[in-house]
Amino acid sequence: MLDFFTALGPWEWFIVGGLLLVLEVLAPGVFMLWLGLAAMLVGAISLVVDWSWQAQFIAFAIFSVAMLPIYLRLSRVGAGTDQPFLNRRAEALVGRVFTLERPIVDGAGTVRVDDTVWRVTGPDIPAGRRIKVVSIHGTALDVEPLADR
Repeated sequence: MLDFFTALGPWEWFIVGGLLLVLEVLAPGVFMLWLGLAAMLVGAISLVVDWSWQAQFIAFAIFSVAMLPIYLRLSRVGAGTDQPFLNRRAEALVGRVFTLERPIVDGAGTVRVDDTVWRVTGPDIPAGRRIKVVSIHGTALDVEPLADR
């Protein structure tokens, strides 16, 4: 076994890197990808530099850990979306104006937004009055009345 480690050359690192990349394809989780890239990087350096197997393993460990910030940076690249409120519908309603469907009595009422009825909280306001959503608390919309025109 020690002979295997002492004979490690660049091609063994490329093979290990390729196997790690295949494992990533078979069981995706974006973990083996970075280890595979680190192994291939050690293989590429081994093509140019003649170094001991201990130095190769240390370089592999360092490159594996160094890949983490690269992954974190790249994973945020596609974080922007054209639908920022896709899974936060209530937050998209802040600032919008609606007509109160049921009066707010004792701090609670309802408003219809498209095909959904939302619970609203705020001061007592009669039905039919225009209101503005000012914030969200759980699934309830906090509203305030708009001045009559």
